[in-house]
Amino acid sequence: MINSGAFERSGSDDDENDDEMDVNAAEHTDEVVQALAVAKTLGKGSTNKTSGTKFDDITDGLRELDMDNYDEEDEDDDGIELFGKGLGDLYYPTNEMDPFLKHDNVDDSEEEEDMTIKPMDAVIICAHNEDDVSQLEVWIYEESSDGESNLYVHHDIIIPAFPLCTAWIDCPVKGGEKGNFIAVGSMEPAIEIWDLDIIDEVQPSVILGGIVEKHKKKKKGKKTSIKYKDGSHTDAVLGLAWNKEYRNILASASADKQVKIWDVAVGECNITMEHHTDKVQAVSWNHHAPQVLLSGSFDHSVVMKDGRLPSHPGFKWSVTADVESLAWDPHTEHSFVVSLEDGTVIGFDIRAASDQPSEMKPSFNLHAHEKAVCSVSYNPAAANLLATGSTDKMVKLWDLSNNQPSCVASKNPKAGAIFSISFSEDSPFLLAIGGSKGKLVILGSLEHLGTTTSRTNLCLYLKVLIFDDG
Repeated sequence: MINSGAFERSGSDDDENDDEMDVNAAEHTDEVVQALAVAKTLGKGSTNKTSGTKFDDITDGLRELDMDNYDEEDEDDDGIELFGKGLGDLYYPTNEMDPFLKHDNVDDSEEEEDMTIKPMDAVIICAHNEDDVSQLEVWIYEESSDGESNLYVHHDIIIPAFPLCTAWIDCPVKGGEKGNFIAVGSMEPAIEIWDLDIIDEVQPSVILGGIVEKHKKKKKGKKTSIKYKDGSHTDAVLGLAWNKEYRNILASASADKQVKIWDVAVGECNITMEHHTDKVQAVSWNHHAPQVLLSGSFDHSVVMKDGRLPSHPGFKWSVTADVESLAWDPHTEHSFVVSLEDGTVIGFDIRAASDQPSEMKPSFNLHAHEKAVCSVSYNPAAANLLATGSTDKMVKLWDLSNNQPSCVASKNPKAGAIFSISFSEDSPFLLAIGGSKGKLVILGSLEHLGTTTSRTNLCLYLKVLIFDDG
């Protein structure tokens, strides 16, 4: 811009100043030509008496900085280096040798202890949703020898869709003899299987079914056409059940009115059954006859089928309301209970099954709660002990001896509407509860009463304790 004369000003006064500046510039050496040019620009409008002084000051300043030799290294430097010489200054064989890392061994040991799951710890998996974020939370419940208890989240897994049901699996999905996985059913048609042994897991180990692609049709109305994977459900997955005998087998129930049986080892659907006329809410495998599968539906029916004979119609029991959950009695192969949306719990004995549904009478019919009974759980150690949880916010324990149910305990665990309950198989008198308040509650501790104590008294001496999040 200086060379083009863009900064030159017109008028006699300007010309007179320019002439004086040219005279001053001629008296300086070539090494300060650039400084004079800058000074010429900055000095416009100044008087003749001060311009020369300003030029001298700027020139002296530039000479002192020695900008022409800026990039050259100073051999006489006092040994101060702004930058290291390479990776040799950055790498240390161990963190203890790195002077820039200060470790607190106490904090490290405490953190490592918190992350270590001990053999006696109870592990509870919770499907959780808050602020439109869905996740699986791995909780640890530990009880020390002095009776102190601790309940905390070990780690969590972010999942992409609203969770509706879960089932634990030990099938070696990634090889080996056993694994530690959780299958999750959600509002999406896909079933995701996550590895619980990996912290900060970002992708499921296996996805059963799901959507391949979506595209809009070019017709009027712009309807969306969805292409599903082979064998996939086409609606939300409402129920899951893992077969503990045939460990690679998983059963699923869906709002698409179908029941599917999956081989998780190969990630494929082996059998699809369509014996219900409405949404299928729950499925459960028989503990003693692992080929036998129960399914409960919103069509007010429960169907028992043999997985080896999927084309057989099976046996059907009619109920009075939508099925919420169902469970086989682990202490006998012929009994199961089903809970309904109207607060009823009904017991059945499959030995009374026949081809005439009208003749299949229940073993007992119990009005257990005022609202829907969303979940039931048999105690794996005490026969005839059943827990029920309802949207009326109550959890109840029942003695089902002689098919004459009696309530032995009732508690409001302050968890909101109860959505899920489950007895621990390893610590059978711990009951995990999840509700609408979004927190986990642990109930229960059973005092040892001796082997001669009757089953009824065993239930009556059940002490209920509550442990909050902290």
